[in-house]
Amino acid sequence: MAAASTFAYSADESVQMEKPAAPQSQQIEEVMVQGRLQSSAETLINERIDDEVVTDVLGADMIDRVGDSTVAAALRRVSGLSLVDGKFVYVRGLGERYSSTTLNGATVPSPDLTRSVLPLDIFPTSVVESLAVQKTYSADQAATFGGGNVDIRTKGIPDQLTYSLEVGSGMNSETKGDVLSYNGGGDDKYGTDDGTRAMSAQLDNAIKRFHGGLSMQNIRSVLEQEGTTFASAQEATDAAAALNRDLALKLNRDIAIKQESADPDYDLKASVGNRFTIGDNWELGFLAGTSYKNQWREENRLKRDYGFPDERTDTENRSISSVDLSGNLNVGLSFADEQKLTATSLYLRNTDDSTAISDYFNENGEVSSGHGFREYTFKYEERDLVVNQVKGSHFIGSETKAMLPFLAWVPEDLTVDWFYSDARARTDIPSEISVNADTDTDPQTGAVLNSYVAESAANYRFTKLEDEVINYGWTGTLPLEFGASKLELSGGFARTEKGRTYSETNLTLEQDADTSVLQGPLDQVFSDGHITDADNNYVLSMSGNNRSYIAATATDAVFGKVDWTLAETWRLSAGARWEDYAQVALKWNPYGNTLENPQVNTADPDAIRSFNEDKVYPSLSLTYMGNLWADTFQLRFGASKTAVRPDLREITAAIYVDPITGENVSGNPNVRPSVITNLDVRAEWFFGSGDNLTVSLFNKDIADPIEFFEQAASDTNESREIVNAESGTIQGIEFEGLKSLGFLGETMDSFFVQGNLTVQNSELVAGDEADDPTSLKRDMTEAAPYVVNMVVGFDSPDGNHSATLGYNAFGERLYVAGRNGHPDGFEQPFRSLDMTYSWYPTAEVTVKAKAQNLLDEAVEIERAGVTVYEEKPGTSFSLSAQYKF
Repeated sequence: MAAASTFAYSADESVQMEKPAAPQSQQIEEVMVQGRLQSSAETLINERIDDEVVTDVLGADMIDRVGDSTVAAALRRVSGLSLVDGKFVYVRGLGERYSSTTLNGATVPSPDLTRSVLPLDIFPTSVVESLAVQKTYSADQAATFGGGNVDIRTKGIPDQLTYSLEVGSGMNSETKGDVLSYNGGGDDKYGTDDGTRAMSAQLDNAIKRFHGGLSMQNIRSVLEQEGTTFASAQEATDAAAALNRDLALKLNRDIAIKQESADPDYDLKASVGNRFTIGDNWELGFLAGTSYKNQWREENRLKRDYGFPDERTDTENRSISSVDLSGNLNVGLSFADEQKLTATSLYLRNTDDSTAISDYFNENGEVSSGHGFREYTFKYEERDLVVNQVKGSHFIGSETKAMLPFLAWVPEDLTVDWFYSDARARTDIPSEISVNADTDTDPQTGAVLNSYVAESAANYRFTKLEDEVINYGWTGTLPLEFGASKLELSGGFARTEKGRTYSETNLTLEQDADTSVLQGPLDQVFSDGHITDADNNYVLSMSGNNRSYIAATATDAVFGKVDWTLAETWRLSAGARWEDYAQVALKWNPYGNTLENPQVNTADPDAIRSFNEDKVYPSLSLTYMGNLWADTFQLRFGASKTAVRPDLREITAAIYVDPITGENVSGNPNVRPSVITNLDVRAEWFFGSGDNLTVSLFNKDIADPIEFFEQAASDTNESREIVNAESGTIQGIEFEGLKSLGFLGETMDSFFVQGNLTVQNSELVAGDEADDPTSLKRDMTEAAPYVVNMVVGFDSPDGNHSATLGYNAFGERLYVAGRNGHPDGFEQPFRSLDMTYSWYPTAEVTVKAKAQNLLDEAVEIERAGVTVYEEKPGTSFSLSAQYKF
């Protein structure tokens, strides 16, 4: 079995031990097998032991073994965490807004259109060294820690020359045969639009020229102001209409849907790094890496109205072509291990190009009526994240004092750490097109017999988001010893500045043409001839253009901590953080250029909203250290207060469309921050064999929790608003452990089991601000009553094979809360079984096969016993080969 000393190995050291060039003897071979056995589950255990607060750490080796390709998917393996929408992580049942995410300890922006929290699916695990999930607050963290913080740590500089190349391919069981597609741009394979889809310069200039409107009246008025004369009012109207139709020709109308053969997934990864010694005390190193991934996915979704499940349905077939790019560069310089300077740059791009056909029925046309509706949608979305970070750690030791004697007075144990991070996120949707159609259908089956484009022919949306975060600060730490006591004093400062601009332009192309014009491929319906023919009455207009905004926040923080250890038995850590927080949001009209049509309407009381807060957030942690039932035993207690603040746009009354649910979402100028009181107790046993066991109890009380509630809307639309509920609570217990199975016999010596179980209960009291909720008391949204993660690992005695079987499941959780007597909707349990097998034919080569969702589970949401949403993500298979030196 792996020895306890394995805990101290770094990730690089464990890899080097795992793949020896040539065994010298049976004894050495066995040691190397032990180096691989369980190393992926044990490598970072020392960090958990030494940390002053409750922290779970997931290392790159374990992520690699299980086969998760994104940070979001990998975090499912951590106790108490569950994944929502494939991108947001819920810590102990609390929604994504109740947790925070940092990159190498620094705050980074979000490319998500509607949330300021970071979608974790944009991070490939290939750039990750480890993931640290801190569940108990400490004063060196931002107060928006909420209920937990996820710190993504990128790979560091290797100890020696290393380089790797990995090639992989794969497929998904739901993506078979032909997929939906359309003519795109020439740079699609790079994950960027070449301008084919984007709003043309002529159209953009015209919108500015006509003061943000394209109505006939607007066009005619501007033409007359510019000096154009007309013989009659009719001539003026005809000229404005002709110019309007000419502008419609500037839209991308090459949108005929076609069938295309889906290529298999393929991805490439490469990295190179080295460390150089300069003289006796200096070291310089670097690590550079890149990755590229391209895949097709086909999604089939079925929605039903819970009151009329057989009459009002929505069947959608969507095909998505995804491109992921990443690049990272780390450079480091150190002197005598006392002065360290590192610089990290990271670039991530994720692009989804989707084509969908949705056939649906509602109260205006049910299945039995023989009349239905169709919607064609095309969406091209690019998400980019660029991060540049510089960090320094300065320890005034003997070598530094010898080189700089004027620092002789500085205490030798004093350490000063500082960082500066400048990160920018961008989301660009150069084209989001929806075309509405009416259909003639079979009254018995609902099958479409004929379709023709509706009066509101096509809607074009152009969206851009830019989000920048500058975060910097410093920390000073001074350890002191007094006999059997150790005292560590620390304090520091941090500032975070965040700015976001969001612009959205909506254009509608309407018509009143004969049915014969409106049938056939979409590029023919919207052909030049059809649009310029005045008899077809094509009209281009702007609508719903009140969703753009500008927002910013600034936070100054000062903190102090005392960490006292007595006789290596008791450890007390106490601290406090003062934060001065300011937030402002402005409704913004990007096309405003007159006094009557300004970019920011200061006369509108809801146009400018601001918020300020000045508070102190305390933290306390007490740890007992002994050897109760194990070589190392720790009993921890933690208590703290943290905050959850509204997102950037949520303090305005602006309405936006949630890109996931399609619902209209309203902000609230009166929303207040939430305050969370956190209590934790954790017992940890670490055995000499490498086995460990952890039991944790937690309780969180939330004052004024920020929640979404349904509000009144039309029959065919759903709408939500953000309000402060009265209170929220969540309590639970976590079990986590690692056990080698050698005790079952020599045959089982190559197996180990690692797993965790979280059982929890939550309650939300709606309060008076919610709009007639069905349940005045209910579960918190997406808080599952249980979460299970299990991993069974195998390493062959000869060290040439390893395999991992991973299981993840969660219990029924609230997805949407009903209003006015309508039932709540619950997401049904999803049980994911994944398997990874690795073969090591040589010391440098690894061949890996992965299979995910082997149970072929479906995502289902039920309301009043009716499945109102169903989607099968399918089973994914992949095969890769890596050469690493």
